[in-house]
Amino acid sequence: MTYELNQEQLMLKRTARDISKQFSDKYWQSADVEHRFPQEFWDTCSQAGLLGVMIPEKYGGAGLGVTEASLILQEIAKSPAAMDGSSAIHLSIFGANPLFFHGSEKQLEKYLPDVANGSLHVSFGITEQNVGSDTTQIETFAKKENSGYTINGQKVFITKAKEADRILLIARTTPYDKVDKKTKGMSLFFAPNDSSSITISEIEKMGRNAIDTNELFIEDLKVDDFDLIGEEGKGFYYLLDGLNPERILLASEALGMGFGAIEMASKYANERIVFNRPIGRNQGVAFPLADAFSKLKAAESLVYYAAWLYDNGKECGAEANMAKLTASEAGFEAVDAAFQVFGGFAYAKEYNIERIYRQTRLLRLAPVTNEMIKNYVAQRVLGLPKSY
Repeated sequence: MTYELNQEQLMLKRTARDISKQFSDKYWQSADVEHRFPQEFWDTCSQAGLLGVMIPEKYGGAGLGVTEASLILQEIAKSPAAMDGSSAIHLSIFGANPLFFHGSEKQLEKYLPDVANGSLHVSFGITEQNVGSDTTQIETFAKKENSGYTINGQKVFITKAKEADRILLIARTTPYDKVDKKTKGMSLFFAPNDSSSITISEIEKMGRNAIDTNELFIEDLKVDDFDLIGEEGKGFYYLLDGLNPERILLASEALGMGFGAIEMASKYANERIVFNRPIGRNQGVAFPLADAFSKLKAAESLVYYAAWLYDNGKECGAEANMAKLTASEAGFEAVDAAFQVFGGFAYAKEYNIERIYRQTRLLRLAPVTNEMIKNYVAQRVLGLPKSY
C-alpha cells in the first residue's frame, strides 16, 4: 500500500477539479433554491467519463476502483458543488455494483454501457417508512406471474427518483413469516421507473435541494423476468455488495466538504480585518480550524485504507463503516468551525457556507446513522453483545 497517487489518479483529480471550477457558487445556489437537478454539471461529468469510472472497460467504463471514485467525489464535494454535485453522480458510479456482480451477461451488456455514458440514470429503492435500518422487515412485495413480477408497495428517501430511468428495487418474493431466516425471501430487481405504476412525491428537506429525495408509491409495477438480478430470494445478499463502496464514497464526500470549508474559512480569516488585524491571527479563530483540519487528515487515511482494502478484494466491512463514521464527524466539525469563522455573515447566503452547513449534517444520518455504525463496530469488531 502506498500513499502516493499514480498519474491516472492525479489526472482524475485534476479533471474533477477542472470540471468543478466551471460551475460557480451562483450556479449551485440557484440549483438549491429552485430544487433544480444540475443537468449541465451531469452532462459535463458524463462527457469526461467520470460516471463509468468503476464500470469495466468492456462495458464502456474506465475499469477503475473505489479509490479513484473517492478521489473524484472528494474533489467535487470540496468545490461549491458540495453534495449537490457529488450526489448527482455517485449513484451512477457505485449504484450498479450489485448488477455488475450478480447480473447476467445479457443484463450487463444491455444496461452498463448506458450507465457509463450517462444516458441511463439509476436510483436505489430500499428504505421503507416503517422499517428504517431493518431491511428484512420490508413490505413491498413482488408477486411472480407468467413472464415476470407485479410489484406493490412504498419506498421512502429515494434519491434522484425523478431523474431515474431504472430503480435498483428490493422487494419480498416470499412473505417474512414463510422464511426460515429473515434475510431470505427478498429479491433484487433492476426495475423500470414506470410513471403509470410509480407515483413520486418529493420530500421537502433541509439541504441538498438540487437533488430530489422522494417517497414512491408503487402500484402493479410490471417487471420482466429479465430484470430480476441473480436468483429469486437472494436479493438481500446481493444488496450488500453496494454497501461498503457506498460508505467509502460518502465518507470521501464528507472529507471534501470539510476541506473545502476550511479552505474558505482560512481565506476569509486572512482577509477579514477587525481591530486593525486579520481575524486569523487570533487563536480563537486559528485553533479550531487547525484542529478540524488535523481530524480531517486522520479520517482521510482511514477512508483511503478502506478503499484500498476494497479494491484489493479484502474484507473491509469494519473499515468502510468506521471510515464513514470518522469522516462524517470530522467533516461536520470542520464545516461548523468554518461557519463560526464567518460570524454573522455565515448566516447570509452570499458566502455559501450556510448551504454547505445544511448539506454536511446529512452524512451523520445517511445512508446509515452513526449510532448504527457504532453498534456494528461494538458487535462485529469488539465482540460485544448486540444492543438492538
